[in-house]
Amino acid sequence: MSTGTSRSTPSDTATGCPVTGAGAGAATCPVAFPLRRPGRPFPPPEYADYRDGGEPVRSELPSGPVWLVTRHADVRAVLTDPRISADPSRPGFPKAARTGGAPSADEVPGWFVSMDPPEHDRFRRTLIPEFTVRKVRALRPEIQQIVDDRIEAILAKDGAADLIEDFALPVPSLVIAGMLGVPRADRDFFEAKTRVLVTLSSSDEERDAATAALLRYLGRLIRIKERRPGTDLISRLAATGTLSRQELSGVAMLLLIAGHETTANNIGLGIVQLLTNPQWIGDDRVVEELLRYYSVADLVAFRVALADVEIGGRTIRAGEGILPLLAAANHDDDAFDGAGAFDPERSARSHVAFGYGVHQCLGQNLVRLEMEIAYRTLFDRIPTLRLAVPADDLRVKYDGVLFGLHELPVTWG
Repeated sequence: MSTGTSRSTPSDTATGCPVTGAGAGAATCPVAFPLRRPGRPFPPPEYADYRDGGEPVRSELPSGPVWLVTRHADVRAVLTDPRISADPSRPGFPKAARTGGAPSADEVPGWFVSMDPPEHDRFRRTLIPEFTVRKVRALRPEIQQIVDDRIEAILAKDGAADLIEDFALPVPSLVIAGMLGVPRADRDFFEAKTRVLVTLSSSDEERDAATAALLRYLGRLIRIKERRPGTDLISRLAATGTLSRQELSGVAMLLLIAGHETTANNIGLGIVQLLTNPQWIGDDRVVEELLRYYSVADLVAFRVALADVEIGGRTIRAGEGILPLLAAANHDDDAFDGAGAFDPERSARSHVAFGYGVHQCLGQNLVRLEMEIAYRTLFDRIPTLRLAVPADDLRVKYDGVLFGLHELPVTWG
């Protein structure tokens, strides 16, 4: 697993176009999109070159042209400008694949991350009370029990385990399933469907089928909760009457996906970082720095300009796509001194790993709590834990929307 930043050579851009210094050529000479691939560090080293240029850089996605925004201040500006839209149905909206991409509200009612205010605000106001610091802290005993149970299952194995399959994925899956009132027995179903939706190589047919299956399942579950409400989140949201059944299905689907896939990737990568840097085991500051350092949701904040807007000295025209690269922003030395190094002693709270502005991740407090409990308990219970293969041999999700590991083989004893 290659992580951390290193500087690219001119041939890395594969275009012959200048990407550093005065950015005048960037408008007419697009750079190749810096794809993840085996043997290369993450974030891609081109990100540093683009930041040095001081302006957004023109690039190409399979769906068409896009402006890459890499500086921390510029990324935050994009994510807070009301003239820039998160709605994929807008003309010129960029997509990671030639077709498909993030659902729109027309495709999945309730998919509020793809809405702009004021429509977006109606959903966020309904959900914010469910993810306050107080509400999340109340979940600590339940999360602790889930982590304890998973570690007991790991210790029952013969001294070897895959901590993605056995720990990093089931912990957040069980947490969000419990919050929503999804039966534990159905975890494999929604994990399989989610995997299709976050894999870049999935076809439109596969994505459509996975989305339809999840929405059918959640629609049935909501009808059950309406007849026999419980104390879970779906029951409470249904009781508010502020969301239609279709909207609630979309909201629940979004929470299921965001609630386990991103957290699983963060937990897995953090375990590797701590195993290779054991001096930080037991330090609560590692969580914030891990979120900044890995920025697993680097490629999720697609946007399109609704009007001409100046970002970083570059005028982006109405109808042009924008991709604020969260990992690039979080590795900006102007925002974080020595940003390419993993240093939990730094102040990292201004990172944009959870986005920024009105679309900042609702579940960020839950993610932090799950990571903190997972690391502390795992290394307390299995102090002799070690990687079963060299870190550079770990299989990384180069084909995923989210950065992470396919597997994490470990041993102990």
